[in-house]
Amino acid sequence: MSTLMHRPATRNRPVAPLGSMDAPASGPQVPIRPQPAPPATALGYSPFPLDADAHHFGLTTSTMRLRGGTVVVRHGRRTASDTATVLLHGAAGSWTTWTPLLQAADATGRDLIDLIIPDLPGWGDSPVATDESPSGVESMAELVADAARSLGYERWNVVGHSMGGFIALQLAASEKRATTSVGLVSATTFSIQDSVRHPIRQFSMLPAFTALLLTMRMLQLAGPLGRGLVRAVARLGLLRALVAPLFSRPRAVASTVVAALGTEVRPARFVRAAVRASAYDTAARWAHICCPVRSVHGDHDVFVTADDDERLRAAVPNCVISTIAGAGHFGQIERPLEVLLRLEFADPRSIPAPASQPNTFSKP
Repeated sequence: MSTLMHRPATRNRPVAPLGSMDAPASGPQVPIRPQPAPPATALGYSPFPLDADAHHFGLTTSTMRLRGGTVVVRHGRRTASDTATVLLHGAAGSWTTWTPLLQAADATGRDLIDLIIPDLPGWGDSPVATDESPSGVESMAELVADAARSLGYERWNVVGHSMGGFIALQLAASEKRATTSVGLVSATTFSIQDSVRHPIRQFSMLPAFTALLLTMRMLQLAGPLGRGLVRAVARLGLLRALVAPLFSRPRAVASTVVAALGTEVRPARFVRAAVRASAYDTAARWAHICCPVRSVHGDHDVFVTADDDERLRAAVPNCVISTIAGAGHFGQIERPLEVLLRLEFADPRSIPAPASQPNTFSKP
């Protein structure tokens, strides 16, 4: 089975200016990376803050003008391989939500290479997509594929968090030959769809998500007043309490994580993404996936249920699901090394996990 870890090539190949991209005019030629933490630190809870400096990770920031819209992409660590590793963030997120995972890989000598980490349309530094058609999931997957090909890659391993997992699965379904493997981190699937379609009747299924969606709808209706309210909550230091359900140990999460969530609260985008996901035909689309799929989520994830696991196994061939102890909805931030191990970025035997976090997979 294909894994998400690529072996470094014997020589590097520079990235040619393919497609329409605007890269920064200046920047260090040699990557400047943070001092690695010892391996034991990487095994702890939320060991790294978010880091918004792409140069720290040997990445270039490019603005790519593609058929489906304009996206800002962090990419780099290029080798001679024609297969990229694509990381897709979730709603109310950006590329920076993956930086703890990159830091955990660097800290334990597991460089992730041939990286493509976009800010999806309407999030992070990317503007709202020009294509606002109802088929939003399909459009975003096409955009990701176009970005990878514009950077010269023919294939990719794709990893998606939350909403990004939805897009990763669509990408695997629509690009069967090009998608080598899929990794899911707390992918929002069936329960989210049911909650959006029937928020009152299905409230008990995912109360945290339904309450969040209703809050976003109200903030959307409030317009600028709603955005001002979010900023006021952040200034008063109440944001950590509001996002607490998303994490297993909210008080231990780095302040940069909380601040980023506050910055990325975009009610209209959140509601639109949820509505489009609810209209997506999961059974018909995901049945076409033929590559290996590995799915992980925290045992305290308020957006993923045991029923989601069973339905995902039934809908997606070659799917292996496991649960990470002591994590909520942001496993790549809360337990980044464990996510690396579970998604086979690294040999699970190379670092023994704590007794409370078994490295075995639950079988379908």
